[in-house]
Amino acid sequence: MGDSMIKHAVTQLVKKYRTNDPFDIASQKNILVFFELLGEMFGYYNYNRRFQMIHINSEAKIEEQRFTCAHELGHAILHSNVNTPFLRKHTLYSVDRIEKEANRFAVELLVPDELLLKGATIQEVAALCGIPEEVAKLKELSNRSFWQNEDSFFHP
Repeated sequence: MGDSMIKHAVTQLVKKYRTNDPFDIASQKNILVFFELLGEMFGYYNYNRRFQMIHINSEAKIEEQRFTCAHELGHAILHSNVNTPFLRKHTLYSVDRIEKEANRFAVELLVPDELLLKGATIQEVAALCGIPEEVAKLKELSNRSFWQNEDSFFHP
């Protein structure tokens, strides 16, 4: 799925549910969210008997949990019938594309373009959106014209 289609899906979702909070959207879509000990894993999405579920590592930082929920919500919206943990473990199918699409979905959901247009730095975007700086940098990669350097996109 292309970037413009993902952006369109996020725009429609935010418009319909009137929020960009991944936990609120999951709740409104009747997607069950569980916080549990997952070791090194941040989270995963699965479905079983018509129930969609997002599992989030309860030991992760709050901003990591927020991004994880948005990422897994991306799987629920974009890849609702794809079981990536199963594919990764039991097949030769590459899940890289699916994971990149879920990351793109999460960044589009959590980081409004308006912040970039106002000249916010990566650090400011991370703080304002409650996400790790690494995630704000993903938005940077998709909108290189906004960020000229780490300070502001207005700098030459």
